[in-house]
Amino acid sequence: MNLTEPLRAVVFDLDGLIANTEDLYEQAGDEVLRRRGKVYESALREQMMGRPVADSLRIMIEHHALPDTLDDLLRESQEVMAELLATSLEAMPGLYDLLDALEAADMPAAVATSGTRNYADDALSRLGVIGRFRFILTAEDIHRGKPDPEVYLLAAARLQLAPQAMMVLEDSTNGCRAAVAAGAFTVAVPNRHTRGHDFTGARFVADTLADPRIRQALRL
Repeated sequence: MNLTEPLRAVVFDLDGLIANTEDLYEQAGDEVLRRRGKVYESALREQMMGRPVADSLRIMIEHHALPDTLDDLLRESQEVMAELLATSLEAMPGLYDLLDALEAADMPAAVATSGTRNYADDALSRLGVIGRFRFILTAEDIHRGKPDPEVYLLAAARLQLAPQAMMVLEDSTNGCRAAVAAGAFTVAVPNRHTRGHDFTGARFVADTLADPRIRQALRL
């Protein structure tokens, strides 16, 4: 693991990386489509994963030829998701210990998610970590969602670093593609939904956020 320069910051994805929200999205998708007599197949989940919410729901509408408008489906999905966040949200393994180590080393952490601002603030607040990140970038901050590198280029600019000097932790193909295209030191941390994803360009595939290779690369 050769580094041309020390890594100086870490940018986290949110869904499936910080929190178990991919599990909750699966439950929400199941419920929304069940109400319409449809099935949330694995192939559909793969297409939707890691994309901005609006893009994901457009894919769902097209896949099942739903008569719903995007706005109506978005409202319903947000209502179902809000109930799940209130009852079933959990941090992914290793999150709190990694944040502790970053704070001890005075290394900034940030979040770059495809979710909305309200959703990200809600999820991170419920986990008690919202104040531990220097900033949070959401779908409202960019014009082009992952796999476009825009959000990670913006993160590097906010950190006043070259992209190569920041580690990005991602769980999905689309997220990794975005981080790699931005030039970041990209580490894939798949969850049960994404273990079969293509992580081409990632420096390594970690088991969890507790994988010692993450701290080794950060020199913590």
